[in-house]
Amino acid sequence: MVGQSPAEPRAAVLLQPFVHQVGGHTSMLTYDEHTICKPLVSQELSFYESLPLAMRQFTPQYKGIVSVHLKKDSLGNLTLIASPGLGQPDTCGRLDSAGGDPAVTLWHKRKWSHTQVTKTFKDSCPGKMLLRTDLQYHTDSLLEDANGKQAERKSYNPWGLHCHRQHLNRMSSKHNENKLHQFLLLENVVSKYSYPCILDLKMGTRQHGDDASEEKKARHIKKCEQSTSASLGVRICGMQVYQADTGHFLCKDKYYGRKLSPEGFRQTLRQFLCNGNQLRSDLLEPIILRLKALLAVIRKQSSYRFYSSSLLIIYDGQEHKEGADQHLPFPKTHGTNPCRVDVRMIDFAHTTFKGSKSNPNPTPYDGPDHGYIFGLENLIKILQSLLEGK
Repeated sequence: MVGQSPAEPRAAVLLQPFVHQVGGHTSMLTYDEHTICKPLVSQELSFYESLPLAMRQFTPQYKGIVSVHLKKDSLGNLTLIASPGLGQPDTCGRLDSAGGDPAVTLWHKRKWSHTQVTKTFKDSCPGKMLLRTDLQYHTDSLLEDANGKQAERKSYNPWGLHCHRQHLNRMSSKHNENKLHQFLLLENVVSKYSYPCILDLKMGTRQHGDDASEEKKARHIKKCEQSTSASLGVRICGMQVYQADTGHFLCKDKYYGRKLSPEGFRQTLRQFLCNGNQLRSDLLEPIILRLKALLAVIRKQSSYRFYSSSLLIIYDGQEHKEGADQHLPFPKTHGTNPCRVDVRMIDFAHTTFKGSKSNPNPTPYDGPDHGYIFGLENLIKILQSLLEGK
């Protein structure tokens, strides 16, 4: 598929880092308020194009493909510009800067300097949403000011910025500015939340894909053996949870999650449901119901193996008083108030299944993904024990 020429300014979109990315290593970018995009991987595209109907409520909506190119100004500032057109549904409109100027000119006005990247992250969050982090960074120069200080380091969740910086560096070192890259357009599943609390869980007892090299396979097996992936079939890959007592988010990263024991996993799960004042026990039942509904669907998906995929558990840190609606296990599709909880599967670059277009001769697997089911069952058990006050 050939995208529009980068020289055409009329429909260009400036892509910005997705500020609520809590895990993963691929840079997630904001296309518009309800849409994010990520580099296209054929195996993931094949999954979305042949997605079983029963799974659609548990995955982001697939919105199409867009061409993206790198842009660099005279000072060396890098941005990514999307060129909508071929392969993109009409539902994804363009982003124009204030006053109607084409968004392609916006990159001239919005240099991604250290300070302005920080400001972008801050401006995307309402109220006092400064973020406290336990993220393990030691050399993140993008978070430093001109004097090398990191005074603003704790102002936002830096994981998405960390991924974005690495992605820009890789692209700029490997490709010239005019090269078009294809990106997937996907639903922003947290756009309806004012204070999105997000838990990113790496699911299953195996993380490497069928195409992994022996070295990569050994590396992933070791990670699973040394973490709760082996014992529970699930490990924490990232987290942000709003603390109502301070007006901050508390963040954890994948390195924190890898070190947890089963009991540490349980305590962190409980921490994810604490708002700084108390346990949000009202969320436990709707989350469990949604996980059980997903479990029933996964058990019916023969030949699917969701290697290295993640599961997001999401709720709004801003409590809503909606009476009976508080206990709805499934997301609302209308009205102004967001659903109370959501559960979504993401990241299908290593998912394999019979009939995959990207891999017409996949490793034959029979029955459902038992490693994934093992993780879901343990996750439900732990949440039920929290519900019962154990």
